[in-house]
Amino acid sequence: MPTKKVPEAPLDARPRCSWATTPPMIVYHDIEWGVPQHDDRVLFEFLILEGAQAGLSWSTILAKREAYRRAFSNFNPKSIARYDAPKLKRLMADGGIVRNRLKISATVQNARAFLAVQKEFGSFDAYIWQFVGGAPIINSRKALGQLPARTEESDKMSRDLLRRGFKFVGPTICYAFMQAVGMVNDHLVNCFRHSEIKDAAARPKR
Repeated sequence: MPTKKVPEAPLDARPRCSWATTPPMIVYHDIEWGVPQHDDRVLFEFLILEGAQAGLSWSTILAKREAYRRAFSNFNPKSIARYDAPKLKRLMADGGIVRNRLKISATVQNARAFLAVQKEFGSFDAYIWQFVGGAPIINSRKALGQLPARTEESDKMSRDLLRRGFKFVGPTICYAFMQAVGMVNDHLVNCFRHSEIKDAAARPKR
């Protein structure tokens, strides 16, 4: 089933985190980054993409995102868990994704580990959000230089994911994942999205 395209964000002059400098990065920053995410398929997508980013820039991965969705069954872990050697060989020939044998193999392994977590906890969402007590950590950073590469929470997450058989889930990758899916609000305080996401998280659920 094709994924619905993310709506475009207005490319205006509102104050943003300084890393959002190109139209694709601005759209990603304004629409997705830091928004609390609880959909298992999307959580799996970000887990895989953050691992694929290792050694690369996020802008590179963002440009390949649609190709990843096509190549990896729209990030359906049940489908990916069944990938065999011929499928992996075809993926290695796919110029739309990062053709790294270890990262491609890790995606299959991570799909299998992901399904095991879903079976144990009922959902990956229930499992992963426990590392922040079920609610976003709201930070108040004033400059990019204040953003940590890892935290105590990402260290714990990394250790547990590794114990469960996940690959490419070191503490730095885990923290980037936490930032992306809104487990932490790391928008700078002068960014218009910081208060928007903070206020949305504080509203009672209906």
